[in-house]
Amino acid sequence: MANTKATIKFGESRLSIEDIVAIAKQQKHVSISDAPELTHKIDSALAFLDNLLKEDGVIYGVTTGYGDSVTVKVPLSLVHELPLHLTRFHGCGLGQLFSTMEGRAILATRLNSLAQGYSGVSWEMLNLLAAYLEHDIIPAIPQEGSVGASGDLTPLSYVAGALVGERDVFYKEQVRNSGEVMRELGLIPLVLRPKEGLAIMNGTAVMTAVACLAFDRASYATKLAARITAMASLSIKGNSHHFDEILFSVKPHPGQQQVATWIRNDLNHAEHPRNADRLQDRYSIRCAPHVIGVLQDSLPFFRQMIENELNSANDNPIIDGPGEHVLHGGHFYGGHIAMAMDSMKTAVANLADLADRQLACLVDTKYSNGLPSNLSMSSEERRYINHGFKAMQIGASAYTAEALKQTMPASVFSRSTECHNQDKVSMGTIASRDAMRVLQLTEQVLATTLLATVQGLRIRIERNELDLASLPMPVQAMYNDICSFFEPLVEDRPMESLLRFTIDAIQTQRWSLYQ
Repeated sequence: MANTKATIKFGESRLSIEDIVAIAKQQKHVSISDAPELTHKIDSALAFLDNLLKEDGVIYGVTTGYGDSVTVKVPLSLVHELPLHLTRFHGCGLGQLFSTMEGRAILATRLNSLAQGYSGVSWEMLNLLAAYLEHDIIPAIPQEGSVGASGDLTPLSYVAGALVGERDVFYKEQVRNSGEVMRELGLIPLVLRPKEGLAIMNGTAVMTAVACLAFDRASYATKLAARITAMASLSIKGNSHHFDEILFSVKPHPGQQQVATWIRNDLNHAEHPRNADRLQDRYSIRCAPHVIGVLQDSLPFFRQMIENELNSANDNPIIDGPGEHVLHGGHFYGGHIAMAMDSMKTAVANLADLADRQLACLVDTKYSNGLPSNLSMSSEERRYINHGFKAMQIGASAYTAEALKQTMPASVFSRSTECHNQDKVSMGTIASRDAMRVLQLTEQVLATTLLATVQGLRIRIERNELDLASLPMPVQAMYNDICSFFEPLVEDRPMESLLRFTIDAIQTQRWSLYQ
């Protein structure tokens, strides 16, 4: 069968978050653009750097030390070794390794920055990065060790070190030396030109790549939380008037209105009440659009911040080859990603808190409008020893508490480092990693509450209190799909494997939601 995957050409046009996610999920090929404008930028920058080195003899990070060591002049006889030393002394990362999906996103994000044509890198570096993605050679990158300015120096040193053949990579589900893998594939390890160590390491690729993946998961979590809300409302015989179109027309947050529309459609709410006999459900149902809507309304803001960073040249110095300028600045600073991720993790954690409160309504007979205690479907004579979702709720409460605890903003914890040269830093990478952890915990809560809503719907359907055929087809399809792998919880049984399967279904976006 022919390979039908589309190809993304780096250096041709702006990339989107979806482009990075598609590459991370191995859904698209990559290549380098051969557009004349990019060719001119790359070639002129290389020529300018070579001439400048001959004429002036002084270029930051080429003939000088790095950071606070800028006053140290490097003898010309050692200049060619300097970038390799940069990759080596930053090889001190700790913590868990980024996943291969995250690693692909990091490679693609760094390649896109370098392909802007303002970093003074060679075609050999650009092509080797593209080859790594095409062959699925993913550097083994520790998650900890970046303060987010001068960018992601330490984690990106593992990318640079892999390209020169000195670090480990994931290849065909094994961790191996990159030099060995490149020899097997006929790839030539990179010999770093004078500016290339700085170019590949001095930027925001790690935090931005993780932010792209976080955005994708947060966007899906928003839709899933709306669907869960509808299913929870059905399970407790809630009041669909809480999502009425006229009601939401008077509070014009577009994201909030969108969430209300999703829920309203899932509930088949069409008639406007003159005065409802069922007055007010608890806030976790009634105010769900207002909670979920905060994230939905924030997504365009997050997209702007992330995609502008993604499509930037963010190392230092910037090399303007056509104009022949070396421009020193601070584009490696990850403040925009830090702010976006600190904000995102707060909005996402509120989804966990919302779902946890919805679950509390479902399992408690005081609030569930006739559902059995803890949603147990046990027979009457065996109800004394069966506990249904009791422990599942405890677990959801634990995940929620941890998610809420993680919302302390990372960006306010700037630390002066590197002899006070890096005296104000972004902490953007920590913020991105925090956001991913909050997303993981929130997805665990959403999975638990989703299963509880299915159990609740089962009970209503079994009692003939709800006709499945009366629900919109997307809700029916999702309910039936979950029932295919979730057997009714009648007798107590371990639920861990089911929870893990459901969490994986969420993270792989098994259900198509609100197109």
